[in-house]
Amino acid sequence: AQQGHIREKTYGKQKIYFANQEQLPAASEAELRSLDGEISARGAAVQELQQSCRHLEAELKDLNSSMTTTEMGREVEELRRECGAYVEKLERMKSASNHVTPEEKEKVCSEQKLYCKEWRRRKRMATELLDAILEGYPKSKKQFFEEVGIETDEDHQVTLPAAV
Repeated sequence: AQQGHIREKTYGKQKIYFANQEQLPAASEAELRSLDGEISARGAAVQELQQSCRHLEAELKDLNSSMTTTEMGREVEELRRECGAYVEKLERMKSASNHVTPEEKEKVCSEQKLYCKEWRRRKRMATELLDAILEGYPKSKKQFFEEVGIETDEDHQVTLPAAV
């Protein structure tokens, strides 16, 4: 500070030292403009490099999240094994000798017809009986069903099979 290379300022009990800028050469307007141009050019280059870096990072992320060649090979082998198992199962099903005989099929169909016929008959009987009760009942059909605890096929979205 005594030689004049740095300056000293006192603020209360504190002392601040800084370079003496009077000894530094002053820049001309042309130098300042060229420095500003250089700053803007380097700023643009930095922006371009940051954008390129972001693009490369995104590409790296995509590559890291995709399967490797060995993983793909293992996946292909696994799928081939599964496919082979399904083909074998299909062949066993096609060659099975325990198919339903026409007699058994006819028996099952006739039983289904019988049960459906009985279902319709019982439903008709119940409907006629309930209609007779409801003739003298002061409330609605729905309220009566709720009080008595009757559940209908329609309550459970059940329909009779079509007559064959």
